[in-house]
Amino acid sequence: MAKTTKKNPGGRPTNAAMGRRREHLTPQEAARLIDAAGVQGRNALRDRALCLLIYRHGLRASEAVGLAWDQVDLEERVLHVVRLKNGNPAGHPLADDECELLKALRARNRGAEYVFLSERGTRLDRINLGRIVRRAGEAAQLSFRVHPHMLRHATGYYLANRGAHLRLIQDYLGHRSIQHTVLYTRLAPERFANLWG
Repeated sequence: MAKTTKKNPGGRPTNAAMGRRREHLTPQEAARLIDAAGVQGRNALRDRALCLLIYRHGLRASEAVGLAWDQVDLEERVLHVVRLKNGNPAGHPLADDECELLKALRARNRGAEYVFLSERGTRLDRINLGRIVRRAGEAAQLSFRVHPHMLRHATGYYLANRGAHLRLIQDYLGHRSIQHTVLYTRLAPERFANLWG
């Protein structure tokens, strides 16, 4: 008899079935993954920029692969994040390392509409994004299988652990409902840091 994998209501395998006890990366794990993405193969520049932007801006997979150059203002150093799932759009500041990577990508792919391109020069798709992140997680020697949404969750947990106000996290991640944001503060261990002294 074939072994079946337990699934969530949405059809995806459960965390336990995938060998994961949590759905986010720690800042250290995210840094290792981003570094590892930047040393693999012909597309190391693209892969590093992709993983870094997903993490820094809490991008969903579709938002990352759909990121167009008209959303990137390198002169003003702003990323105009267009949120899916009825999320609220926002302008996010771009850090020095992000600007450097984006300038290099733009120089490499002059005239392209989208920031992240496949080997054939077309817009990267979600399946290939999943492969890129999974390979980067393996190269970083993370002990569990990684998927792109774990980087978005890592953003929320990072902000919560830094003590960011719930409404600020909500705006940054583009959540319409604060109920989606509460998850990050509920599981943030730093909020308990001073309870015992």
